Amino acid sequence: MSFDTTNLLDPPRPSYTFSIYNRALFEKSKFKDYDSLLESKLARSEARANHFATILENGNTIGANGTLARPHGTHESKRDKGKFPKTTRVHLVEGEYVATFTIGSEETKSFLLIDTGSDLVWWQCKPCRPNKCYSQKNPIYDSTKSRTYRQLDCIVETSSCQVASKVYQCTEFGNQCLYDYKYVEGSITKGWIAEDVITFYLDLGRVRILFGCGIDQTSGTQFNGEYSGIAGIGRRVLKGGYSLPSQLEADIMAMCLPGTYSTKASTISFHTTPFKKTTSAGLLPNFRFPNFYFVNLYKIFINDKEIPFFPSLSRNFGNYDMTGGCIVDTGTIMSRFPRDFHTVFRDTFRKEVRGIPMMEVPLGAFDTCYIEEPGVVPTFPVVKMYFGHQSPDNLLLLQQLRVVVHIRGLFCLAFLPWDQNVAIIGNHQLQGVGLTFDTGTDTLSFDLDAC
Repeated sequence: MSFDTTNLLDPPRPSYTFSIYNRALFEKSKFKDYDSLLESKLARSEARANHFATILENGNTIGANGTLARPHGTHESKRDKGKFPKTTRVHLVEGEYVATFTIGSEETKSFLLIDTGSDLVWWQCKPCRPNKCYSQKNPIYDSTKSRTYRQLDCIVETSSCQVASKVYQCTEFGNQCLYDYKYVEGSITKGWIAEDVITFYLDLGRVRILFGCGIDQTSGTQFNGEYSGIAGIGRRVLKGGYSLPSQLEADIMAMCLPGTYSTKASTISFHTTPFKKTTSAGLLPNFRFPNFYFVNLYKIFINDKEIPFFPSLSRNFGNYDMTGGCIVDTGTIMSRFPRDFHTVFRDTFRKEVRGIPMMEVPLGAFDTCYIEEPGVVPTFPVVKMYFGHQSPDNLLLLQQLRVVVHIRGLFCLAFLPWDQNVAIIGNHQLQGVGLTFDTGTDTLSFDLDAC
């Protein structure tokens, strides 16, 4: 399978609006078929889920950049001379969607992975350390050629260098705010925090943002050359935070997630939303995990059969450790439920399926798969998710290919179990749905089939 992403048409967008694509569009040429591509995506999602589990099991407070603190053995100075900080946090695996950005006075076009589970926005940056930038398809952003580039002076602008997170250090030599960012699968980016403009073609609007100028990306697992970096779009925090919502001071972030097979651009926008807000969940604060998007999941039905909640899914904010609940995460593919809940959910689903032969053996992580019959379009039970209370205004209705996934000639239930007391709603269930994250009103709205 092949597709030349260098010729992608990027429609002109107004300020605070970017084009986004499914990551599969950029990686399909590496695989012989979509089944192989999907299996690769599922493996990446499994790594992300495992890292989520590590964070949740430790129960440690994590900062605005959504990372898990690791123990320190030695004291580290905030103003170490010129050395990159020793990585003390490991970040979630990169996202499943790609956004188009134009940075600097040279207006260098870049594709960045976007990730709701992380905070930092970074680009590969010339001049790199010798042999430390990976080869990428699009031109590498060259900070020396941009007239609008400025390196952050962390002595003068102390509050803009988040040294408390241990990922960043302020150096006396050069007043650089150095960072060392490591992802769970082993890839690393190192550099300094700088500032430059991103440009929007439709109205020629420009916005200055702080970003990681990455000069060493080859000390760990190799990044994919299709992308110039990663844009963290974790939940807005009011003080600090490098995520786009935080930097743009945007209470509203709206996106529509294109499906795995889509070759068309969708959008992610800030401050305004083009999507209807008729169906909404409540966004819940969680001081231990401020970067994640928790929602007030209330009840789940399969057709008209209610699935009883177990204590594992009960959200009680009177509990000091703030465990339980439900996270919406665009980087997780298949939604996950606590194992006890999933068992009842799966068994109820099986009972509600009519006239479709079921496989006796599981397919990888999928334990409920049905055989595809040529010329027959099967109909599967619907999944109803209510948020806050049981009302049409709080109902996310999932049908057909949001409930099952088609792989290897089978239709498999697209919900997986795990050994955590938190549910995750993943992007397979949200593909084609217009999502409006509004931290001003603490709501997440769903507009079905918006893209």
